[in-house]
Amino acid sequence: MKTAFYAGVSALVLATSAQAADLGAVDEPIKLAINEWTGQHITTHVAGQMLEKAGYKVEYVTAGMMNQFQALADGDIHATLEIWSSNVSDEYAKKIDEGTVVEISDLGLEAKEGFAYPAHVAEICPGLPAWEALKDCAGQFATAETLPGGRLVDYPADWGTPGADRVAGLDLPFKAVPAGSEGALITELRASTEKKSPLLIIFWQPHWAMSAYDVKFVDLPVGEAACFEDPAWGPNPNAVNDCDFTPTRIFKASWSGLKDKWPAAYEILENYTLSTDVQQPLMGAIDVDGGSVEGVVSAWMDANESVWKPVVDAAVN
Repeated sequence: MKTAFYAGVSALVLATSAQAADLGAVDEPIKLAINEWTGQHITTHVAGQMLEKAGYKVEYVTAGMMNQFQALADGDIHATLEIWSSNVSDEYAKKIDEGTVVEISDLGLEAKEGFAYPAHVAEICPGLPAWEALKDCAGQFATAETLPGGRLVDYPADWGTPGADRVAGLDLPFKAVPAGSEGALITELRASTEKKSPLLIIFWQPHWAMSAYDVKFVDLPVGEAACFEDPAWGPNPNAVNDCDFTPTRIFKASWSGLKDKWPAAYEILENYTLSTDVQQPLMGAIDVDGGSVEGVVSAWMDANESVWKPVVDAAVN
């Protein structure tokens, strides 16, 4: 983990501009939103350090992912750089419709969410990754809290109830139990891996734990809009939510005035992308090895100047 993040060959997908943009109001700081997860901190600090290399001042503003959009619309925050389409509030669409928030571009991360398990669990529940296997081996996942059904560790309660929704939709003999936090989800993965015990969990990538604990996804029916609207769609004709998460886009958005006030900064953020293969080990360098976000990102920037610098140069030179 400590050295993996130096190999950032495909970290940024570069796009160049034929003509440099004006820097704009370099005497005023560009404020970037910091949300609740490590990957977003990495995404934002890479962008922030690129902006600083271009000559801008940058401030990082703590903002809840679900409620940041009013501040963005008001210009109190100028950009948010890792929005997941699978977990975005209705407020975002309202601000887009108003024209007070604008979508910049896709970030480039390859995202997935769903039912997941450490690789050894396939030996406990033969038939995985097929979701139907869970019907026959639910008892292997049972605890005193969930008997006679199996236990599914869901997202923390304030992240929604995607696990419980799918248990009901697929009519699986499981009970969804909310995790206390992201850290609690990691504790579950670590304990299951060390003890070779059964575990079914709602999880996502990119995340350093996907590779650290050899986590696999269950194959659920492909998610699409009809699954969540029409009970007749999917394997359970009596319920909605009988499918996987819909494919997730991860994208960037800004205050509507950013492009006019800081034209080159907008161009940098528009052309900046980050790959899953780079972000996950960077997460590990922070969450496992104990590095600071600023230090880990700075080390990556120093080791990968040839990757990010052309984006900056194209905007300002």
